Amino acid sequence: MRVVFLGGTETVTGSKYLVETETTRILVDCGLFQGYKWLRKRNWQPLPLAIDEVDGIVLTHAHLDHSGYVPVLYKHGYRKPVYTHSATAELCRILWPDSGKIQEEDAKYLERHNLSKHEKPEPLYTANMAVNACKLLHPVEFQQRFSIGDITVTLSPVGHILGAASVVVEADGKRVGFSGDVGRTNDLLMKPPKPMPHVDVLMLESTYGDRRHEETDLEAELAKVINDTAKAGGVLLIPSFAVGRAQLLQHMIVALMDEQRVPRMPVYLDSPMAISVSGIYRTHHEHHRLNETQCQRIEQAVKYTHSVDESKAIANQQGPHIIIAGSGMATGGRILHHFKNWLGDHRCTVLFAGYQAGGTRGAKMLQGVEHIKLHGEWVPIRAQIRNLEGMSGHADYVELKEWLEASKMPASTKIQLVHGEPEALEKFRDYLSEFSPYEVDIPDYMSILRL
Repeated sequence: MRVVFLGGTETVTGSKYLVETETTRILVDCGLFQGYKWLRKRNWQPLPLAIDEVDGIVLTHAHLDHSGYVPVLYKHGYRKPVYTHSATAELCRILWPDSGKIQEEDAKYLERHNLSKHEKPEPLYTANMAVNACKLLHPVEFQQRFSIGDITVTLSPVGHILGAASVVVEADGKRVGFSGDVGRTNDLLMKPPKPMPHVDVLMLESTYGDRRHEETDLEAELAKVINDTAKAGGVLLIPSFAVGRAQLLQHMIVALMDEQRVPRMPVYLDSPMAISVSGIYRTHHEHHRLNETQCQRIEQAVKYTHSVDESKAIANQQGPHIIIAGSGMATGGRILHHFKNWLGDHRCTVLFAGYQAGGTRGAKMLQGVEHIKLHGEWVPIRAQIRNLEGMSGHADYVELKEWLEASKMPASTKIQLVHGEPEALEKFRDYLSEFSPYEVDIPDYMSILRL
C-alpha cells in the first residue's frame, strides 16, 4: 500500500490523499484548494491519475476544503461511489450546489467587467454539475466497516462538525488513519472526538498546531455583548458560517434568553443555507450535544427568513434585535445588506464569531477601519465592532496530543502532519517530538509514502 499526498500538505486546504494497493485506488478526502491564488490554481490542474481508475472516494466531512472537489471529478467523468457519513452526505447536498452557484456568479462577474485573461471565463463547476455529483454520495454510518476493492474502511466520530469522521483504511496487512479535522473535547455543540484505533501511520491535522485556545466563558461574553447592545437600544449583527457556527449561536442566544441572562428580543436567522443546515442538525441530534427538545426550542424562538422579501422586511423591525446572517467573514451574503442599514449607527454592534482571513471585510473591520466598501459604495463605520473568541471547532495542539494519548496507539505508530500552515506544522512537530513517543514527519505536496 502507498499514499500519495495530493493536497492538505503545508497548507490548511485542498485535503486529498490517494491510497493505492496492487488492485485498488481510492481517495480519502477530495477537497478544494482555497485562499491564495497560487493554491486555487491547483484546482484547475489535472490530477495525476485517471478518473476511471479511482474505485471510490471517502470523505471525512463536508467542509469544501475536504469535499468540494468531487463535482470537478464528476465534471471529468467520475461516476464511482463517494462514501461518507449520512449527515455529511446531507450537508454536501447543500454545500456543493451553493459552491457551484458562487463559481458561476464569479465567472459572470469576471466576464462582465473584462477581468479575466480568458475571453469567456468558466466556473470550476456549475450548480447543476454539483447537484448531479450528489447522486454519487453513498451514506454510511460510524463504525460500519465497508470495502472498496481490497481496502477496508471504517469511520469514527471526531467532533468538529456534524458527521465529521476520522477514517481508518486497512489493506496489505497495514492500517492507515486519517484524522480529518479533530474537534474539541469541551465543545458546546459537538460531542468529543472518539479515540483513534491503533494504526501503523496516522495523517494528523495541524490547523492549530502552534496555537492554544483561550479559556473563555463564551456564554458570559455573548451575554455581555447582547446586554450592552440592548441597553444602547441597538441591533446586534452576527456574520456567521452556515455549518456549525450558526447552530451554536442560535442555541447560546436562546438559552441565555430562557435563563433570563439577557432580555428577550427578536432573533433572526437570515441565511437560507444555515436554515437548511439547522434542519439537518435537528434530524441528527443524536450526534451532537443538543437533544430534540432543545432543537425544537431553537426553531420556536428564532425567526427563519427564507426569501429575499422576508430578509428585506427585517429592516422594518423596531427596537433591539439580533440578526445572524452569512457570510462568516462578511465577504458576501445577506449580512452586507444589514451592514448598509446599520453600520452607520453607533448603537449597533457587529459581533464576529470566527476566524477572519487576511484581506476580508471581517479582518479589516476588526483592525479598526473607519469605512468599508459595500456593493461599490464606501460606508462609514460607527457601530461597535466586537469579536467572540474561542468558538473554533478545531482542537488545539495540546488537545490533539490528549486525543493521541486517549487513543493509546503504540509508540511504533508514525505520524504525518498534514492540514496545517508551515509554521504550525514545524511547531507541532517539535512539540510532539518532545512530549510524545511518536516519530513525526511533514510530507511534501505530491510526495509518496510507501508502507
